Amino acid sequence: MAKTPPTDRFDEIPDDLTRVGAHRAPARQGRGWIGFAWAALATGVLVLAGVVALAAFTDSINLELPFTASEPPADEAPATEEPAAPEPTETVEPVEPLLDPAVSITVLNGTSAAGLAASAGDKLVTEGWCGAAGPDTLAEGACADSTAIGSRDNAVSNDVAATVVYYGDPANESAALALVASLGIGEAQLSEDYPESPITVLLGSDYLEIAG
Repeated sequence: MAKTPPTDRFDEIPDDLTRVGAHRAPARQGRGWIGFAWAALATGVLVLAGVVALAAFTDSINLELPFTASEPPADEAPATEEPAAPEPTETVEPVEPLLDPAVSITVLNGTSAAGLAASAGDKLVTEGWCGAAGPDTLAEGACADSTAIGSRDNAVSNDVAATVVYYGDPANESAALALVASLGIGEAQLSEDYPESPITVLLGSDYLEIAG
């Protein structure tokens, strides 16, 4: 025969008790999605922190985050623009003075110094300019084989300041330049002022200063 357990104060149920057992309140809608969102955010933060830490210790990962400035690698020099090459400029070659002793030369004294044309002509003859020799010079044997006989005379004006070597034919430019070099002063000038002679040397007072 089974024994009935003794009763205690918990077996006495008040008559006015209306609630029996434990009841849970109904779950709120959307609480599951909120928890999932927080978990996803925490996971993303952890992954980003790991990638940044890895990039700080190795160069194999190149991160370009919005809040980080992009810098060139340490072993790569920044590119610089090369200066543009200068454009080639056209050079004008000077005319080479060529000695042409066969050209007939007229020597004019444009100063008040007597005999300057003769002395200048003699100097040119000693330097090989047979065209500057007068008839008397040829008679003495200098440049006897030359057919170019020049002349020596006084110019119309005796107050010429600068020595000029005039030539009427552009083909005689080299000879005129060579004459300037032989005189040691003056300039060559293309002109038709002396049509009677291929080359005319007009001596000025500046030639007196170097002739002594």
